[in-house]
Amino acid sequence: MGKKPRQIALQSLLHSQQTQRAVEPILSREFRSATLSPSDTGLCRELVSGCVRWRRLLDWLIERTTEGREQKPAVREILRLGLYQIFFLSRIPEHAIVDESVRLAKAEKCLGQAGFINALMRRFLREREQITRDIDDLQDARPALAQSHPDWLYEQWQQRWGREKTFRLMEWNNQPAPTCARVNRLLTAPQRLAKRWEEEGVEASPIDCDWAATGDLFHLRKHPPLESLGSFRDGLFYVQDPSTLLSVSLLDPKPGQAVLDLCAAPGGKTCLIADRMKNEGQLSALDNSESRIKLLRENCDRMRVTCATLGQADATAAGKYDRVLVDVPCSNTGVMRRRLDLRWRLSPGGAKRLADEQLKLLTQAAAHTKLSGQLVYSTCSIEAEENEQLVARFLETHTGWRLAAERSLHPVEDHTDGAYAAHFTRQAKK
Repeated sequence: MGKKPRQIALQSLLHSQQTQRAVEPILSREFRSATLSPSDTGLCRELVSGCVRWRRLLDWLIERTTEGREQKPAVREILRLGLYQIFFLSRIPEHAIVDESVRLAKAEKCLGQAGFINALMRRFLREREQITRDIDDLQDARPALAQSHPDWLYEQWQQRWGREKTFRLMEWNNQPAPTCARVNRLLTAPQRLAKRWEEEGVEASPIDCDWAATGDLFHLRKHPPLESLGSFRDGLFYVQDPSTLLSVSLLDPKPGQAVLDLCAAPGGKTCLIADRMKNEGQLSALDNSESRIKLLRENCDRMRVTCATLGQADATAAGKYDRVLVDVPCSNTGVMRRRLDLRWRLSPGGAKRLADEQLKLLTQAAAHTKLSGQLVYSTCSIEAEENEQLVARFLETHTGWRLAAERSLHPVEDHTDGAYAAHFTRQAKK
């Protein structure tokens, strides 16, 4: 008999906690070996996502009821799963929440805690209305706790943008991210892909944004598992948020040019650059590890990118290029809704520590840009230390360059993932 969705959710959460690894790839591996119906797969994903996002608030509920007594890791995760179903999901019958929580405890050999879990779940169900009011009261009194974010992160954002915008950002981070797709014009056209999707049971609607060509982007509202779609396997589209197209729009690569993508994996921007180049020219796509290059190669092969040469970034790119993109490793705060446990992995001052390495990468990219060439720096961060402030640091020490354009995307204002891109050109010598 196969594993049930709550069992898979529990094991994924425990494995993530024990290994300190991101939960998404762990859950994906579990799905590959499980035989779940689409509805059970959706429930499992919902439970894992909710328990990770709302961990702080769920733990607050547990600790105030148990007077802060330490719980075994498995017991704590079972309690989190139960509480998430009670306070965030309306479709789960009360008896199922209790019964499944006790069943999980027994399956995890927590027999001595099964009665405790049973009693606690029943208490929370009895007191649900009052506890819901208590949670509502937190929205004003303790907003970071109410929206399950670290206090330091809320305070940092609140100082920068004010209380209202920060609260809306936290609400955004707690929403499930939509699946968005870019049409691969190397292989198809939007109309043909839309027809193919219709045949495959995909419901899609176009996305309009001023930094992407009309017809390039779609929101996949409903779809079978993407890997099961022939259109996906044939490379007719690439799954990526609209924000990821911003930097390539500023880069504006042309057919026949020599282009360097310095931090290329997993390959979304590389494939888009090749699309804009019509597979004509020289595209060097580099990254810093063989495993990342393997992923980059798989995506380029699927998307039928033929103009790209892949390699190790630490081998140092050779030559000069017409266009250079450096999409640096960053804090990822602009994509927090997609990175479930990111908020719990960040630490105060992390963006400043990353900035020194980002500046080195930008300097390296500048060294490989032709005198007449153009350079684009980008992140998926919304932190000034990694964006505008870093660009100012670069310009202070690289007087031959000027900032031609820059743009930030903020989830609250632009209704897309957060991103930043800066476009540099060389100043003409006097």
